[in-house]
Amino acid sequence: MKPTLRALALIACLLSSLAVWGDEGMWLFNAFPREKLASQYGFAASQQWLDHVRLGSVRFNNGGSGSFVSPDGLTFTNHHVGSECIHDLSSGGKDYVRNGFYAKTQAEEAKCPNLELNQLVAIEDVTSLVKKAAASGMSAAEAGQAQRAEMSNIEKECATRTALRCDVITLYSGEVYNLYKYKKYTDVRLVFAPEFGIAFFGGDPDNFTYPRYDLDISFFRVYENNKPAHTDPYLHWSSEGVENGDLIFVSGNPGSTDRLKTMSQLAYLRDVDYPSRLNTYQRRIGALTKFSSESAENARMAEEYIFSLENSFKAVTGYESGLRDRGIMAKKVADEDTLHSAWKVANANAGDPWQEISAAVKVESDIYKPFTYLERLRGFSPAKLPQFARLLVRATQEKTIGNEKRLREYRDSNLPSLEQQLFSTAPIYKSLEIASLSDSLEQMREELGRENPDVERALAGRSPQEAANYLVETSTLDQVRFRKQLYEGGVAAVEASKDPLIILMRAIDPDARAVRKTYDDKVDAIERQDGAAIARARFEKSGFTEPPDATFTLRLSYGAVKGYEETTNSSDVLAQAGQHKATFIPPQGLKVDIPYFTTMAGAFEHAAAHSDKPPYELPESWMHAKSNLNLDTPLNFVSTADIIGGNSGSPTVNKAAEVVGIIFDGNIQSLVLNFAYTDVQARAVHVDSRAIIEALRKIYGANPLADELTQTSAAAKASKMKSTEKVTPPTQP
Repeated sequence: MKPTLRALALIACLLSSLAVWGDEGMWLFNAFPREKLASQYGFAASQQWLDHVRLGSVRFNNGGSGSFVSPDGLTFTNHHVGSECIHDLSSGGKDYVRNGFYAKTQAEEAKCPNLELNQLVAIEDVTSLVKKAAASGMSAAEAGQAQRAEMSNIEKECATRTALRCDVITLYSGEVYNLYKYKKYTDVRLVFAPEFGIAFFGGDPDNFTYPRYDLDISFFRVYENNKPAHTDPYLHWSSEGVENGDLIFVSGNPGSTDRLKTMSQLAYLRDVDYPSRLNTYQRRIGALTKFSSESAENARMAEEYIFSLENSFKAVTGYESGLRDRGIMAKKVADEDTLHSAWKVANANAGDPWQEISAAVKVESDIYKPFTYLERLRGFSPAKLPQFARLLVRATQEKTIGNEKRLREYRDSNLPSLEQQLFSTAPIYKSLEIASLSDSLEQMREELGRENPDVERALAGRSPQEAANYLVETSTLDQVRFRKQLYEGGVAAVEASKDPLIILMRAIDPDARAVRKTYDDKVDAIERQDGAAIARARFEKSGFTEPPDATFTLRLSYGAVKGYEETTNSSDVLAQAGQHKATFIPPQGLKVDIPYFTTMAGAFEHAAAHSDKPPYELPESWMHAKSNLNLDTPLNFVSTADIIGGNSGSPTVNKAAEVVGIIFDGNIQSLVLNFAYTDVQARAVHVDSRAIIEALRKIYGANPLADELTQTSAAAKASKMKSTEKVTPPTQP
C-alpha cells in the first residue's frame, strides 16, 4: 500500500500543525532535536555530549535502566530494578530485601544469578535492507516473514563480526529499522541496597503519587574476566543537585508507549487487553497475599512477585483511565480524522490502512484468550518452572532449523541471553511455584473453558490445585543441571523426557504455535505494513518530528525541574507537600502548589503523620542516624521530563552530563503519557543526588562507596564531608 506523492504532500500540509510541544519526546540518540532544545532552553547538545551520555547509560535487561558512575564498573539503578537480584541472593536466613546490603570491599560484592546489562555502543540504519526483503507482490504475511528473516540475518552477521549483542529495532510501526549494537555484561555483582522500607517508603498507597520520600536506589558493579570492568566514559556525580527551573535530561529505556497507534488499536487496549490484565493482576495479588499470610518465610519468598503485580495493577489502571479521558481521546480522534480524511481524498481507490488495521485488531481480539493463555503463558505464570519447560521445548526445536526461519526470540543473536536465564542459579521455591501456578491454571480453565483440549491436557482430570501440586512437585526443572542436560541433549533429550512440565509443554505447543502464526501473519504483519504507510504519510514533508513509540531501547528525554498545582479534597496533601501541618484541614477543592522537592526531614514527618506504621515506618538505621543528618537535604524532586515504565533507574543529568538524580517513579497524572504528553500536572519523580551521598555517609557508613561516586581523595575527604553537612535547601517556588 503506497500513497501517491500528491497524497503525501496534501497530508503533510494538513498535519503541519500537529507538532511536538513543550518537553515532549523520548528521543532517539541518533535523531535528537538539537535545534528545538537550543531554541527552547538555550543549550546546545554537541555530538560529543550526546555520545558521552549514551555510553554512560546502561540497560538492565530485566526491565529497567541505569548508568555507569565510576571508571571501575560501578553501576547505579533503582532498588526496585535490582530487587530480583537482591531477592535471589537472600538465602540461608538472610533477607537483603528487607534489611539491605552493603559490600564494604569488592571481595564481598555478591554475583547476581541472572542479570544482563547492555551498553549501547553503536546505532546503524538498516531500513533499506529490511524493507528490500519484502519483494513486490508479496502478501502482508509473506512480507512479514521475509522481513523477520532478514532482521535475524542482520543480527547474526553483526553478532558474529563484532561479538556484540545486535538487535534490529522496529520504529514507527515498520517505517524505520535501526540496528542497535550493545556491549553485554553478564557478571554483575551487588554492591549496595538500602532497606525495602526506605526504598519503597509509603508502599503501594504512595506508589505513583507525589510528594514522595524514597531512597529507591541500588549499586552494582560489572566485571570482566573476574575483575571490575573499565567503564570510561562514565557519568560524573553532582554535588550541587538541582534548583527550580533547571534543565535536566533523562537517559533510559522506556518500555512501550502507544502514542502513534490508531484509534482501533487503542480501543482494543481499552476494551480487551487492559480489563483482562487488571483482572489477572488482582487475582494473582490475592492468591500470593494469601500465601504470604501463612508464614514469614512465605512472605519473604513472595514479596518480589507481589510488589511487581501491585505496581503493574496501578500502572495499567492509570493507562486505562487515560483511554477514558474524553479530552485526550477527543484530540486523538480529531488528529486521526484529519490524517484519514486527507488520505481518502487523495487515494479514493486504494486500500485503506486504517480499515486494514481495524480488521487486524478484530483478529487479535478473536484470538486474545488462546494467544494470551497458551502462547504468552498467562495460564502458567508467574511460576518460573513452566517457563523453563517452554524454553527447553521451543529452543531445542528452533535450533534445528535455519536462523532466519526461527521464531524471533530464538534467533542466534538472542540465544546467549536465553541461556543465561535458563541456567540461572536463582533459587526456585516450589511452594511459591504451586501457589502461583494453581491460580493461573484455575484462571485458564475459567477463560478457555473446562472442555478446551489444552485445559484438559494441563489438568489431566485434576483440580487446578492438584495439577499444580503434581506438576511442580514431580518436576526436576528446579535443578540447573537437569535443565542443562535437556538443553545440551537437544530435541532427542526433550522428546524423551518424563518431566511432567516438559510433557505438558510438548502437548500444548502445536496449538500455541498455531495461534502464534495467526498473530504473526494476520495481526503483526498487517500492523507493520499499514502502520508504516500511516507513518510515511504523517512525516513525509516534515521529517520525523515526533519520536517513535518506546521500544525498551535507549532514549533521551529532557525537561525542567518544576512543581505543579493540584486540587485536593484531603487534609494530608499539604502535609505531604512540605507544609507539614497535618492538623490543618483545607477547604474542599483547594488548589495546592506542590513544591518541586521534598527533604529528608519530610520523610520523618511523613512517617509521624501516619503513626510510624507500615508502610510508613522508617528503618531503624534512619531513626538512629536522625540527629546526625542534615534534614534540609533534598530527597526527591519532580520534573517535566517525558518518561514511562522502563525509565526506572534512568540517570538524571544536568547540562554538564553530571548525575543530579535518578528516575524512580512518575505521579499518577504521568500515566497518561503512554498515549499523549502533557506537562500540566504529569511529573517524573527523581531521587536527588545530594540525599544519596548524605544517606551513604551518615546512615549506612558507606564512605568508600560515596568516595568512589564523588571521586573524593583521602586528603580532601574531611573538608568535603564538612561542606556536605551544610547543604542549602532549594528555595521554595
